[in-house]
Amino acid sequence: MSHREKLHTTELYYPSDETIMQEQQACQELLYDYNHTRPSEGEKRAKLLQEMFAEIGEGCYIEPPLHANWAGHFCHFGKDVYANFGLTLVDDTHIYVGDDVMFGPNVVVATAGHPLCPELRERGLQYNASVRIGRNCWIGAGAIILPGITIGENSVIGAGSVVTKDIPANVVAVGNPCKVLREIGDYDREIYFKGRKIDWSALE
Repeated sequence: MSHREKLHTTELYYPSDETIMQEQQACQELLYDYNHTRPSEGEKRAKLLQEMFAEIGEGCYIEPPLHANWAGHFCHFGKDVYANFGLTLVDDTHIYVGDDVMFGPNVVVATAGHPLCPELRERGLQYNASVRIGRNCWIGAGAIILPGITIGENSVIGAGSVVTKDIPANVVAVGNPCKVLREIGDYDREIYFKGRKIDWSALE
């Protein structure tokens, strides 16, 4: 099995392999173009995202600068995903993001890891594990999601959290390491922020 083929197997491989480097550089050229678009060039951005990403749904908006090892080449985004400034996708293997997910500024989603054994790190070895984020999640500013993590639908990850373990659906989870704080429930359908009530009739 080639090092290129090991990208998606969680096996150790050399990311400096020449075949990998050449393919990755071509992806980075597209990312450079994306990050140098003007704010008025929405159509150009949308076309570049179609080229860059493995899958990207309608209505997705990613605010430049976007940082990504493979420019989204292994990223699968549903529809209406929003990413604020500075999203970092360490996308050396697949990242799956459901519909209506929101990323705050400077979120990191990492699929790549390095062995703890010092001798292996000296050799430049790496492994990758996919990340999955369910639909309608909100990932707060500065959160870091580590390799192999799954986050269930509708969950909220607090700003600055470091997600080291899977997070279930329909919860608020915060901290370093990120832990479930509480379930999302009836209270959240009445109050949206510090005692402020939701006027559902005004939103219809």
